[in-house]
Amino acid sequence: MDINAAYYPSWKVYKDFPPSTLQIDKLTHVFYAFARVNENGTLRSLDPYADFTKPVDDTNGTIQALLNLRSSHPTLKIILSIGGGASSGTTEFPALASKPETRLAFAKSSKEWVDRYNFDGIDIDWEHPTTSTQGSDYLSLLLTARSLLPSPRYLLTSALPTGNYTLGYIDLSAVGQVLDYLNLMTYDFAGPWTPQAGNHAQLRPYRGVPQGSITAGIDNIKNNSNFPLNKIILGIPTFARYFPAARGPGDPFPKNTSGEIDYRDLPTEWITSAVIDKKKGAAHIVDATEGGKGFVSFDVPETVKIKVAWAKKQGLAGLFYWTGVADRTEDLSLIQTGFEALGIQR
Repeated sequence: MDINAAYYPSWKVYKDFPPSTLQIDKLTHVFYAFARVNENGTLRSLDPYADFTKPVDDTNGTIQALLNLRSSHPTLKIILSIGGGASSGTTEFPALASKPETRLAFAKSSKEWVDRYNFDGIDIDWEHPTTSTQGSDYLSLLLTARSLLPSPRYLLTSALPTGNYTLGYIDLSAVGQVLDYLNLMTYDFAGPWTPQAGNHAQLRPYRGVPQGSITAGIDNIKNNSNFPLNKIILGIPTFARYFPAARGPGDPFPKNTSGEIDYRDLPTEWITSAVIDKKKGAAHIVDATEGGKGFVSFDVPETVKIKVAWAKKQGLAGLFYWTGVADRTEDLSLIQTGFEALGIQR
């Protein structure tokens, strides 16, 4: 396992977290989030001012600021991530992936961006193919992109969730022959969309609580495809999810009250006194104060170590973090913990 990666969202620059705040000496890859897509297949900037103009880290634009980090870390890989959750792929990705000409336009536009700005490749974050037709088109899109972005000169990765609501429509065996890596989004197993509270990034599920888990996601891939496990990068969330009025997994919570908090913004005492379930690979606290957050689920350094130990046994590629600037530093850093647990040598 030699990958410790993080996503850097361009909008974080407005929160005083420029690329220079990344723990770059503990990262092997950074995914720049995001470029958007048009239905004709071309790419567009999510925020031209942030991407290219805003003064940041002694240069103009977050893209150049991120790329400049290579001067002190020449082996760092920087990948352009295309799409993202906010776009959700509801119109653009399904439309452009459905036709050979727009798939080719996407591949050409992606290569132009990569070559112009000196990225190492692209990450396709179509959230998510949800029909058999879209699953087939997704594979065709990957194949077309790979034809213009050949390995090993360019990296081609993609982010996908663990559930069959997406993976059930995708030929993962074929996808595994095209991608360099799959960023498996092993978090958000519980949230505002679920009827019960739960650990949102648990390694193993709680009996009687119908929610996803990392082990279930990997088992699903192993049992239903020949996707190479050494191409899977496991997702670690640097954010907590809270469920007011809930006290544990399986508890109900009032509708439209669940939310998230960046890991760096959690009270330190929550992190240091969190209840850690080593078997489930999950940590939580219960904020039972009046108007409190209720059941709060998040990763801590100990759960990252547990997940790394399990991932090593599975032969996975490494870890990625959403996001790289929502972490803490030193002993409470998830990124540093992952880097050390993975045993990556510089």
